[in-house]
Amino acid sequence: MGKEDKTINVVFAGHVDHGKSTILGRMLSDAGALPEGKLEKVQRMCERNSKPFEYAFLIDALKDEQAQGITIDSARVFFRTDERDYQIIDAPGHIEFLKNMVTGASRAGSAFLVVDASEGIRENSRRHGFLLSILGIRQISVLVNKMDLVSYDEKSFRDIESEYRQFLSRIDIEPLSFIPVSGIKGVNITRLSGDTSWYSGKTVLEAFRDFTPEDEPCDKPFRMPVQDVYKFTNFGDKRRIISGTVVSGKVRPGDEVIFLPSGKKSRVSSIEGFNVEKFDEAGAGEAAGITLDEQIYVKRGEIAIKKAEGRPSVTSKIKVSLFWLGRMPMTKDKSYIFKLGTARVSARLEKIDRIFDSSDLDNTIERETIEKNTVAECVINLSKPVAFDLVKNIQFTGRFVIVDDYDISGGGITLAALEDEQSWVREKVLLRDYKWEKSMIPYEKRAEKFMQQSAVVFITGERDVGKKKIAKALEEELFEEGRLVYFLGIGNILYGVDADIKGVKDDVREHLRRLAEVAHIMLDAGIIVIITAVELTQENIELMRTAIGTERVKTVWVGGNITTNLDYDINVNEEPASAVTKIKDLLAEEGIIVYDGD
Repeated sequence: MGKEDKTINVVFAGHVDHGKSTILGRMLSDAGALPEGKLEKVQRMCERNSKPFEYAFLIDALKDEQAQGITIDSARVFFRTDERDYQIIDAPGHIEFLKNMVTGASRAGSAFLVVDASEGIRENSRRHGFLLSILGIRQISVLVNKMDLVSYDEKSFRDIESEYRQFLSRIDIEPLSFIPVSGIKGVNITRLSGDTSWYSGKTVLEAFRDFTPEDEPCDKPFRMPVQDVYKFTNFGDKRRIISGTVVSGKVRPGDEVIFLPSGKKSRVSSIEGFNVEKFDEAGAGEAAGITLDEQIYVKRGEIAIKKAEGRPSVTSKIKVSLFWLGRMPMTKDKSYIFKLGTARVSARLEKIDRIFDSSDLDNTIERETIEKNTVAECVINLSKPVAFDLVKNIQFTGRFVIVDDYDISGGGITLAALEDEQSWVREKVLLRDYKWEKSMIPYEKRAEKFMQQSAVVFITGERDVGKKKIAKALEEELFEEGRLVYFLGIGNILYGVDADIKGVKDDVREHLRRLAEVAHIMLDAGIIVIITAVELTQENIELMRTAIGTERVKTVWVGGNITTNLDYDINVNEEPASAVTKIKDLLAEEGIIVYDGD
């Protein structure tokens, strides 16, 4: 579909009772765009209920909306001009329904902001402008409604224009036009009126033509959040199709792709769709599946990028601009769900840099919580790293929502990627993977031949609880079963690979990183690696997981006294033989070791 044929989504936003629905209903009526008999039907309904007819009733379809006279949900109307089709979204203006307004506006690329000439710029007028800015809507026209209530006074109109234009400029919005209108009287809706002889600009209907379809971001770097991975086995079909929607850029067979945050890479073999021929190319806005030359393990939540293009940020600490809509304030002592693209991770509010009411950008307030309907520049700490772009570069991968108790309670945009505890390791890993020389033997062939998945088993606990006895007994039993397995003692690393580091206390993190790098090589060879260490913490494990780049990391705590914050997989507190059986059961449950008949 060509750019000139694309439907434009337009949202009507503004403070409650400023007349959004009235303007829209009047325009559809005067333009002859209503279904046959619709106007008369609504007029008869008003007569039967002894209610004065309102053009807003043409839009407000819900009965309780008509009874209360406010829009509580986003109504959609389809409208056509000679040039193109429009989908018009009438968003609620009441402060209690801001979440519905955001939901409606998120579908739009253009907007009319409605202001009551008799009331002037209200709190929600600014708040809605700010929300449109966060949503990335830049094509905006301002309608100064109810000009009949100020006797079509030009000065009233110009004062509102000056004040609102100044506010919008501070949030990077340059309105396409300001139009004085009266929805109830039909002034400047579909034709210019003599009541505003001082105005010679466009009507509302003409202003629609100023909205142009947004270009699909095909010229930006390739991004495809991974939605799911499908594997086929019938009729010898061994394809693994990684599915998702391309949100920017393009991808073709032969392109080398990297999946972040894992850093795994391969080359695109084919681009496929459901029950259709294979594609030569998938571009922004298209749902597609890709197969790879080498089958690698990726999962939902990662983002596919092209190796030759700019990388997104990867971190677990992000500076954001957040608009909070939750019933309860956002606090630092509660865990939330952070959703960006297809990634979904737990998150905590770490730091509030500043809070300001979106209705007054100068009103900076110092608080420890983020209250409902306020905006905060803050730092969000995630349970694991995610890949994202700054919103100024790619909007789709730069916007997020926050879920609190199953409700979408906030949303915002990414401002900066901050260093987390693993940033220094992650950069080394990305460079390593970029330079990595792959074996001619794919990982899947090794796993199939050895009947096992490579994995690292960390056995930890207090000193002198028998960690090494259990580790060596586990190694021996797996070896007797024909497994590729190796016990890697810490001393093997300390006095070999780490010989240039004078003492363990000099740089524990670097010791752990090097240990993980050795384990990473052994994992690539298909080996189950068993490592013992004293009192590993969750931070230690996360560091090594970052370096290893695999989810096949299992942790075992030995002994009944838990002395660290490690989120271990199992706890063993028995003699070695029983402990080994328990660990093997875990490995079998996780699919790391496979027995005949499984």
